[in-house]
Amino acid sequence: MADSNITKRALAAALKDLMEETPLAKISVADICSKCGMNRKSFYYHFRDKYDLVNWIFDVEFMTAVSKKPDARGKEFLEALCGYFYENRRFYRNALQVGGQNSFYEHFTEFTTALIAEHVKNIAETKELHSFYITFLADAFTASFYRWILDRDRMLPEEFVSRLWFVARVIAANTKETLPASGLLS
Repeated sequence: MADSNITKRALAAALKDLMEETPLAKISVADICSKCGMNRKSFYYHFRDKYDLVNWIFDVEFMTAVSKKPDARGKEFLEALCGYFYENRRFYRNALQVGGQNSFYEHFTEFTTALIAEHVKNIAETKELHSFYITFLADAFTASFYRWILDRDRMLPEEFVSRLWFVARVIAANTKETLPASGLLS
């Protein structure tokens, strides 16, 4: 297991180095392997493709950062997430330039959906509406991060967290009222 992590970390470091100068879309698996002195077989033993490697980097690095604050919940968790993205903004700005299947944007949307589903319980009368609200909020949250990371004149993480937290509180306050099963605009 230790050797596996050493290999994965070497591939991750190589990709991060390459992404400092080259768009992710133009980096090949061969480039990554060449950079760290490994062969393609080693790469494919651990990852499906370069996008899988990007997603692994997020999962490992962010979870390592959050594990340093085991009680981080709510706003503290959001601060940790924004701080991580801000510290690694060049990497994620590059990673988010590529969309589609197995992209980081898709991976982050799945991550966000799971978080929101965990925190948004009993806000709708039907399972169908509950699913719709979770998807809507996850899409809004992910798109906000996407715009924030890609914005060259982006606000500092503290301001972004403050704005996100305000919106989350407004939504939470308004869901205390019973939402009509026929829709929000009826």
